[in-house]
Amino acid sequence: MTQMNSNSAPSGVKYAEDWLPIKSINNGMILTDDGYYVTGVKVSPKNIFILDEQSQNATLFNLSTFYNTLDFDFWLLVSDRPVDISLYLNELQVEYNKNPNSAIRKLIMQDINKANLFMSRDYNVVDTEYTFLFKEKKMELVQKKLHTLISGLSNAGLNSTQTSNADLRILLDNYLNDGISTNFRAVM
Repeated sequence: MTQMNSNSAPSGVKYAEDWLPIKSINNGMILTDDGYYVTGVKVSPKNIFILDEQSQNATLFNLSTFYNTLDFDFWLLVSDRPVDISLYLNELQVEYNKNPNSAIRKLIMQDINKANLFMSRDYNVVDTEYTFLFKEKKMELVQKKLHTLISGLSNAGLNSTQTSNADLRILLDNYLNDGISTNFRAVM
């Protein structure tokens, strides 16, 4: 039976990793009970459809070239997360309140109404995240693969960063708990 990870959660709260063969999640890597490091990179999305056709084709060609250079197994995870535009809405409200020009206030109010509409359940606006994950036992190979992924994605015109501890926990929650962080507590 897998031993519970006592370092991962506050007292009385269990994370998904506590129920899996995971020793720890540190430095953006999952260390499994069998000695593998699971890590990867999170890719910032890029809307290529706003680019001209030549730029679209170049991006797709570069991405295809990148995929064909990878000589190791990886998982490409795609997950949707609700968009939080509350900060943007607050900024619009501040601008609306401080602007004396009625025409500009009207435009700002239209933006506020549109943003509120996007936040409604009818539209279900989400932010799509892409994550490449791989597993490896040797730390030097982990670093080499991270470098390969980040530089290859950069050459394809995409920004990426190594997964953080929070990213990995969110991925576990997304795939094991349908995106819901679960806190088990005693019923009073």
